[in-house]
Amino acid sequence: MFVQGHGRVKALLLVLVGALSLSACGGGGDSEDGTGGARDGHEGIRVIDEWADTLRAGDVAGAADLFALPSIVENVSAPVTLRTRREAIAFNRSLPCGARLVRAEPAGRLIAATFRLTERPGAGSCGPGTGGLARTAFLIRDGKIAQWLRLPDPAQVEPERGPVV
Repeated sequence: MFVQGHGRVKALLLVLVGALSLSACGGGGDSEDGTGGARDGHEGIRVIDEWADTLRAGDVAGAADLFALPSIVENVSAPVTLRTRREAIAFNRSLPCGARLVRAEPAGRLIAATFRLTERPGAGSCGPGTGGLARTAFLIRDGKIAQWLRLPDPAQVEPERGPVV
């Protein structure tokens, strides 16, 4: 089922992307520990990390259990409301890759997370996405994922090469 107010979600994503762009000006690089400059012990980041670890292990039902009901998801489509555990399982099963949390930063009510994509049991193949980066904005409420919104992928930029001497 599609959610009313699709324009509101897009506007929220644009604001989030803008806020993240501004915050990136003074930050360090990605950290592979999953916190990436976020406050240690941030409950929402713990939930996101647990979701990624659970899904990467192939436990689709366990990953679905971390979603609030109802919750809103948007993954390269119009927003969809997950109203049942069965729908939450189907959504998690639809994700072709596993993921390891690389960076997470609170941005207002949301948390922007960057993941390194991996293969995962029971998903077929992640294909050329394996090893790439993906970004998602999360709203965590009462220890559960209330919104899962795909963000534009970070640019895969080659490092500049200096002059050869």
